[in-house]
Amino acid sequence: MSATAVHSLWTTAAEPISKIDAPKIEYGQLAPTLIIVGSAIVGILVEAFVPRKSRYYVQMFVSVVAIAAAFAAVVALAADGYGTTKAHIAAMGAIAVDGPALFLQGTILLAALVGLFTFAERRLDPEAHGNRVDSFAAQAASVPGSESEKAAVKAGFTTTEVFPLLLFAVAGMLIFPAANDLLTLFVALEVFSLPLYLLCALARRKRLMSQEAAVKYFLLGAFASAFTLFGIALLYGYAGSMSYATIAQVVDGTVQDVNPALAGTMGNDALLLVGAALLVMGLLFKVGAVPFHMWTPDVYQGAPTPVTGFMAAATKVAAFGALLRVLYVVLPGLRWDWRPVMWAVAIITMLGGAIVAITQTDIKRLLAYSSIAHAGFILAGVIATTPDGVSSVLFYLAAYSFVTIGAFAVVTLVRDAGGEATHLSKWAGLGRRSPLVAAVFAVFLLAFAGIPLTSGFAGKFAVFKAAAEGGAAPLVVIGVISSAIAAFFYIRVIVLMFFSEPRPEGPTVAVPSPLTMTAIGVGVAVTLVLGVAPQYFLDLAGQAGVFVR
Repeated sequence: MSATAVHSLWTTAAEPISKIDAPKIEYGQLAPTLIIVGSAIVGILVEAFVPRKSRYYVQMFVSVVAIAAAFAAVVALAADGYGTTKAHIAAMGAIAVDGPALFLQGTILLAALVGLFTFAERRLDPEAHGNRVDSFAAQAASVPGSESEKAAVKAGFTTTEVFPLLLFAVAGMLIFPAANDLLTLFVALEVFSLPLYLLCALARRKRLMSQEAAVKYFLLGAFASAFTLFGIALLYGYAGSMSYATIAQVVDGTVQDVNPALAGTMGNDALLLVGAALLVMGLLFKVGAVPFHMWTPDVYQGAPTPVTGFMAAATKVAAFGALLRVLYVVLPGLRWDWRPVMWAVAIITMLGGAIVAITQTDIKRLLAYSSIAHAGFILAGVIATTPDGVSSVLFYLAAYSFVTIGAFAVVTLVRDAGGEATHLSKWAGLGRRSPLVAAVFAVFLLAFAGIPLTSGFAGKFAVFKAAAEGGAAPLVVIGVISSAIAAFFYIRVIVLMFFSEPRPEGPTVAVPSPLTMTAIGVGVAVTLVLGVAPQYFLDLAGQAGVFVR
């Protein structure tokens, strides 16, 4: 080919670019996330410039104000109609501002606020060298048991970086269920996962176990992220776009302008099916569904308990929000393909979580398997593929997150010389030693079991009703059976606490500061209110149950 021919090819192929459009960002509608990100950056500056003595109080103030302001912004957007009539796609197609997004963001922010109180608790451990200490390592960078760690403990250091890390995690979680294109979804996934990997490694007691938990979580999380990314790449190859709406149109066959390159891949269902499977697999990992649950018990047991509580609640809410949006907005045209698979996942998740939990002897591992079983119950609502299905899942997530944080907050109170006493045998006779703590924990366990007049019952009832009406009645039968199995080990713990003789060398119950008391109090209040009078909140979830496309 001659040089002139090549030259003429170049000149015709390159069209002149008239101007690059400036991005149009609706800052007001993205306010909740922007407030949290801005405050997290302020938190990092606080670590750099504020003297060590006052950091804890400044960080605490910044975090509480940030989460409260972000929640106020969510409520303002909802009141302005962005959850219903004004729902639309903001930030040039990257973020959806609609009912489910606002409802889940509100839930995540409230859970984060309650979780923050458990992070800031400083009265449970005995004072070390005259300084109050929290649940986190004195100096995260020092090797466990080394001289530098002993020096840091003696000097009264505390790891106040946990507050900005918490805020960064929350920022990612706010974007995750609202993401409206695959790239935004992946960036949000990484933004909330990386701070959680770090937080899991920061326990003050049992540091090696904590670091092991973080490494497991990081490695398995990296695998899950790789699956997600590979799925995103295949879906992009299939549809030629990252946007949820465009992919959905290509899947349905309603796409308008088909360019020749796209026409070649559109008929290739292998790209679509494998891509969708890998993407959903990454989301199921975050949810903790069987068979992607292997990280859950180890990480829940090893991480500092305040982190476990926050992670168990908020990550589930964010991940289920993203899963709902992917299945209902991107892949409704594939419903016949993904429903049978999700049936299987829901069944083995419900039964697997409930059966394996019976064998557990550690209270944190027991709650971890319980959370796996709950993921199965919530999946039953996801499978319903009806508006009721969405609203029941939203309600269940809101109810579940407060019970979980409350339950883990109670676990932080029962202590012996080695820190938290998490072995079940140590909890024997707790009801006689400290009736109030045992009674509160019993309320949370009954809510997990789904006993009437607790939020757990209202949530399970809503999810199972939606599943039955959506044509998944056999799933409901299996759900009820696994609920009965699960009730066995919850009741067993209650019997252990109230009807066993307390051991003379048993653990003590620490007296917490008002922070943990607030966290537990909010948990009990939400559990009882959503159990006794759930209708208002079910209506709220019902109004918020429509995705913008």
